[in-house]
Amino acid sequence: MNANQLEQLRSSKILVTGAAGFIGSNLCEELIEIGSTVVALDNFATGHKKNLSAIIENPNFTFIEGDIRNLDDCHKACDGVDFVLHQAALGSVPRSINDPITSNDVNVSGFLNMLVASRDAGVKRFIYAASSSTYGDSKALPKVEDKIGRPLSPYAITKYVNELYAGNFKKTYDLDTVGLRYFNVFGRKQDPNGAYAAVIPKFVMQFMKHESPVINGDGSFSRDFTYIDNVIQMNLRAIVSDNKDALNTVYNTAFGERTTLNELTTLLKEYLSEYDNAIASVKVKFGPERKGDVPHSLASVDKAKRLLEYNPEYDIKSGLKEAVKWYWENLK
Repeated sequence: MNANQLEQLRSSKILVTGAAGFIGSNLCEELIEIGSTVVALDNFATGHKKNLSAIIENPNFTFIEGDIRNLDDCHKACDGVDFVLHQAALGSVPRSINDPITSNDVNVSGFLNMLVASRDAGVKRFIYAASSSTYGDSKALPKVEDKIGRPLSPYAITKYVNELYAGNFKKTYDLDTVGLRYFNVFGRKQDPNGAYAAVIPKFVMQFMKHESPVINGDGSFSRDFTYIDNVIQMNLRAIVSDNKDALNTVYNTAFGERTTLNELTTLLKEYLSEYDNAIASVKVKFGPERKGDVPHSLASVDKAKRLLEYNPEYDIKSGLKEAVKWYWENLK
C-alpha cells in the first residue's frame, strides 16, 4: 500500500458490519491502527464484545449495537460513511440446513437493507463478504470467478443472491460494489466454541484438551485455507483501488493452494506439539461426510492480483503457526 492509499484510508469514514465477529473485529483493529474513522455495527448474535476490547475506547471508533434486519439500524450506521465493509452474516452450511429461514433473513433481507441504506447515504463503495460456497457443484479446479455451479446449501444460495443484488444495485442505482468470495478464512479471534465452529479453531481447542477431533469423511476433502491477514489486505485494496475495471465484480479471496483435512491435522499436531509434546500422540477420528459439503476447493487468485494488486503473504503453514500461537497464548 503506497502513501496516497494510506492517506485515503486515514481520511475515510468506514463502516464495518459484523464488527464483533472474527473477520469484522480484525478489520476494525487494522483500520484503527492505520488511522481511519471506524463505525461498527453488530447485534452480538455470533460476535463477542471482547473482540473489540482493544479499540472500544479509541476516539476514532464508534460502536452501534444494532441488527441488519432492521432498516433503521442500517440507516443510522451508514450516516456520513464513505465506505462499507459488510461482514455481517449467519455463516455455516450446517446452520443454514438446520434453519434456512433465519439464514435467509440475515443474509438476504439484511444484505438488501444494507444496500438500500448505503445507497440512501451516498456511500462511495460497498464491499461485501461473498463466499466460495457459491461455486456449488462445479468440479472445476481451480475455481475461477465467472464459472460457478449450482449451490449445494441454503447458505450458498443466500451468498449467490448477494452477488445478484450487488450487481443490480450498480445497474439500477449506480452504487459501486465489490464482492470478496472468502475461502475458509482462519486466524486470531475465530471462535472455537459452539455447534457451528469452523474446523481449525475447533480442532486446535480439541488438541489442546488432548481430545480426538473428528474429521467428516476420510480426510481427503481439501480446502484453500486463507489466513485472516490475506483477507484484511483484500478488503483494504478493494477500498483504495482507483481502477474502475476493478469495481462491480467479485474476487476469490484466498491463497491459491489446497490442503486436505488429513494434512491440516498433521500440521496442527506438529505446531501444537511445540507447546505440549503430548499433543503429538492424540489420535484423529473419522465420521460421516456432512450434507452440503463441497469435496474440494481451490481458488485462482489471478483476477485479484491483476485488478486489485493483491499479494497474499501467508500460506497455510505460516498462517497456522500464527493462529496456533494466538490460541495457545489466549485460550489455553
